[in-house]
Amino acid sequence: MRVFPWGFWLLCVASAPARGDSGSKARSCAEVRQLYGAKGFSLSGVPQAEISGEHLRICPQGYTCCTSEMEENFANKSRSEFEAMMKEAGRSVQAILTAQHRSFDSYFQDLLNKSEKALYDAFPSMYGELYTQNAKVFKDLYSELRRYYRSSNINLEEALNEFWTRLLERLFKQLNPQYHITDEYLDCMVKHAEQHRPFGEVPRELKVKATRAFIAARSYAQGFLVGSDVVRKVSQVSLSHECSRAIMKLMYCPHCRGMASVKPCHNYCLNVVKGCLANQADLSTEWKYLMDSLMGVADRIDGPYNVDTVIGTIHLRIAEAISNLQENKDSITSKVFQGCGNPKISTKGSSSEDKKRRGKVTLEAKSSAQALEMLVLDAKGNLTALKTYWITLPSSLCSKKVMSSSASDDKCWNGMTKGSYLPEVMGDGLANQINNPEVEVDITKPDMTIRQQIMQLKIMTNRLGNANIGNDVDFQDTSDDMSGSGSGDSCPDDVCGKRLSKSPSTRQPETHAIPKQSGHGVNGASSRSLPSASLLLLLLSLAAPAALHLRR
Repeated sequence: MRVFPWGFWLLCVASAPARGDSGSKARSCAEVRQLYGAKGFSLSGVPQAEISGEHLRICPQGYTCCTSEMEENFANKSRSEFEAMMKEAGRSVQAILTAQHRSFDSYFQDLLNKSEKALYDAFPSMYGELYTQNAKVFKDLYSELRRYYRSSNINLEEALNEFWTRLLERLFKQLNPQYHITDEYLDCMVKHAEQHRPFGEVPRELKVKATRAFIAARSYAQGFLVGSDVVRKVSQVSLSHECSRAIMKLMYCPHCRGMASVKPCHNYCLNVVKGCLANQADLSTEWKYLMDSLMGVADRIDGPYNVDTVIGTIHLRIAEAISNLQENKDSITSKVFQGCGNPKISTKGSSSEDKKRRGKVTLEAKSSAQALEMLVLDAKGNLTALKTYWITLPSSLCSKKVMSSSASDDKCWNGMTKGSYLPEVMGDGLANQINNPEVEVDITKPDMTIRQQIMQLKIMTNRLGNANIGNDVDFQDTSDDMSGSGSGDSCPDDVCGKRLSKSPSTRQPETHAIPKQSGHGVNGASSRSLPSASLLLLLLSLAAPAALHLRR
C-alpha cells in the first residue's frame, strides 16, 4: 500500500471547496429560492442545490446557491434597499423638524392674527374716523410684518418707520381739519417728528422689541426648514460602486452561501456602513452647531425677547401711541407750526368731533406664554436627541435595519463565513476610512452635494447666531436651481408694490438664501449675490485642480 506524505493530504484539504457545514452532500437551496422569489425574481435557472461558485464576483467563491444573474439581482436589490433605509431614517428626522416648524409657525401666526383682530374689533369704537379712514395703514403694517416673518426681502425697521410716518401724516391732517395741509407741509412736519415725539416713546420701544422678536422668530422657524432640507438632499445621495458591492456582501452573500439564518457581525456591519456613509458623517459637526444654535434662539424667544408679550401686544402699543398724540395734540401742533410755519385755513371747514376719541374701550392681551414654554421645551428635547444623528446613523441602521448580531457574537457572518469579526471598527467621517477593510473609500474626493449641505448648515448657524444677538438677516427665497427669482403672484400689488423710502434704516441686513417654503408664495426676486453660492463656487474652483493633481 502506497503511503502518501502528510503534506499531500493537507494540500488536498486546503484546495477543497469550502461548504457552509461539515456535510459532504450538496445542500438544498430551498431557502434561497424562497427568498429570491419573494423579492420578485423568477425562479427559472435558480439551483435546487449548491453549485460551485467560481463565477461569483462579489460573494466568496465557495459552494453557493447563487448564479451570476442572481448575484447581480441581489446586488441591485441590496443597493435599493439600503438607499430606502437611508431615506426612511431621513424622513423620520424630517418629520420631527417639520413638526417643530409647523407648531411654532402656527403659534406665531396665531399671535399676530389675534393682535390684528383685537385692533380691528376695538379701534372703530375707540377712535371713530381716526381709525376707519386709516384702516389700510394698519392692515398694511400687519401685512408687512407677515411678509417679513415669511422671509421676504424686507427691512423690518424701515417698515415700522414707514408705518409711523404714514400714520402721523394722516392723523395730523384729521386732527387739524381747519387747515389746508399740503404734502410739502407734511414732509416738513415729518422731519420735525423725531424731536417732537408725537407718539411718545412707543415707536422707539416697539422697534427695538419687535425687531428682536421677529428676527429671532423668523430665523428660528427657518432653522427647522433648513435642517429638514439638508436631511432630504443628503438622503438622496447615491451609493458608490464600492459601497454597493460591500452592501451586497453584507446583506445577501450569506444567503448565497447557505447561511440564511446567520446574522452579520455587528462590527463588520459598522465598518461597511461607516465606509458607505463616510461623507454623511462629516455633516455631524455643523449639524450639532445648528441644533445648539436653534436651542439658543429658543431660549431667547421664551426669555429676553419675550415673543409672546411683544407680538401679542402690538395693537396695545399702537393704541398707546395714538392716545399720546391725541393728548398732546395742541402742544405738538404748536411746535410743528413753529418749525414749518402756519398752514393756510381750509375753506371747506370740518368738525373734528367724530375724529376724537369716543370713549374708553378696554384692550386686553391674552397671554399664551405657557403654550410657548411648552413649545420650546418640546423643541429642545427633540433637538438634543437629533444632535448625534449623523454619527449614530451607522449603528442605528445596523441594529434596527440590517439586524446585525451582538458585538460579542463569534458565530456571525463576517463577510467570508460564519465566525468572529477581528478587524477594528473605523472612526467616523471621510478621513478615518483610509484603512477601512470593507469599503474602498477615496478620501481625496469628498461628495460635493454633501459639501454644499455642510455650507448650508454653516450659513444657517450664522443666521441664528446673528438672531441670538438681535442682528437682522435678510433671507431670500430660492428654488433648488438657485435662480433667485420668483413670480410673487400671491402678494397683492398694494402691498408688494409699495416702496419704503421716507425713513431708511441705517443698518443693512445680511443676505442669505433659504430653501423654498411651500404654501407662502413669497417673492424671492433679488439682484443681490448669495454668499452661499459664492462660497460654493470658490470651493469647487479649489477642489478641481486638487483632484486633477491627485489623479496625476
